[in-house]
Amino acid sequence: MLLRREKDTVELTHERRIMRRFDMRLPAAVRVAGGQMDEFLTETQNVSARGVFFYLDRPVEEGSRVEVTMTFPPHVTLTDPVRVRFTARVIRVEQPLPSARIGVAAVIEEYEFLRSTGAAECFPQMQNQWKTSN
Repeated sequence: MLLRREKDTVELTHERRIMRRFDMRLPAAVRVAGGQMDEFLTETQNVSARGVFFYLDRPVEEGSRVEVTMTFPPHVTLTDPVRVRFTARVIRVEQPLPSARIGVAAVIEEYEFLRSTGAAECFPQMQNQWKTSN
């Protein structure tokens, strides 16, 4: 249960999420199913055991399937980097202000752990950007 204050009123609201989300800005490769399977390099905003939120430069429809590949770094796994690929279904699309990126929330339906080649080898351009921004 969350306590939310609006002006002079205190309101109790129930959190709809089952799993806790963690703010993690990690490089990710996203493929949108249907038609061409174009791959987009992006960054996650937050991640949970059941879902992910990320940004894209193009619109995607609710209900679409996406494939996301990302690497959890050692400071998250407390061991070696772990690469994961999962399929997810888009459940919410946040329409941006003009010239802004589109926010996508997706629920994870299945996943697999990939043999790690190291985070720097997976997303070389974004890995350098991620290191400098964190």
